[in-house]
Amino acid sequence: MTTITPSARRRASARDTSPATPAQSCVGLITGSDAQGFSVASGGLRARGRRAASCLLEPAAGDTVACLLVAPDEVWVLAVLQREEGVANVLSCHGDTRFAVEGGALSLAAPTLSLEAAAFSLKTDKASVCAEDAELMGRNLRVIGTAIKLVGAVLSTVFDRVTHFSRHHLRTTEGIDRVQATHVECEAQQLLRLSGEHALVNGEKLVKARGGQIHFG
Repeated sequence: MTTITPSARRRASARDTSPATPAQSCVGLITGSDAQGFSVASGGLRARGRRAASCLLEPAAGDTVACLLVAPDEVWVLAVLQREEGVANVLSCHGDTRFAVEGGALSLAAPTLSLEAAAFSLKTDKASVCAEDAELMGRNLRVIGTAIKLVGAVLSTVFDRVTHFSRHHLRTTEGIDRVQATHVECEAQQLLRLSGEHALVNGEKLVKARGGQIHFG
C-alpha cells in the first residue's frame, strides 16, 4: 500500500493551484450537423458543439439537447431531451464497443430485429432457435458437427448434383422406396444381394445375365 506523506500533499497542493475549468449548463436546439460536429442555438448563442461520449443517442437536426458551455464557442452536447416524431433513433459509438452484463441477463425486444455486419460470430455453450417460419440463405453453407439429427414430417431437397460418402450407410423405409432415373447403376466390390418375397425383373427389350457361374433354383 502506498502512503502519501504530508510533505507530498503539500507539494501536490502547490502544483495544483490552477482553478477548475468553468462551465455553464444550457438547453439548446440542434440546427445542423456535419462531420466535425453540430450547430447549436440557445437563445442568442450560436456555437459549434460536439457530442459527449456518454450521449449514445446521435443528435439530429431539430433535437432539444442539454449542453455544457465550456468556452464562448465550445459546447458539449450531453443528452437529447426531446425529439420530433418520425426521426429515427440511432445509438452511435466510436471505436471498439462491448456490452457487459454481470450477474444477470440481457434481453432485446422489438417487433423487427435486424443485424448487419461484414462478419458475424456467435460462441456459446448452448444455443436454441425457435421460429414459426425460418429461412436460411447463403452462397456457401457448411454444417459441421459430431452428431447431426433432422426430425420432421416432410423432407424435400432439390440439387443439381449430390455427392455422398460414408463408411456405413443404413436406410429403413416402411412404405415405398422408389428410384427413378435415366440410368441406374449399383456396384459392389464383393457381394451384391437382392432379397424379397417376390422379385420381378422386367426388361422391355433385353434381360441379360453374365457370370463365371450362374445358378437358378
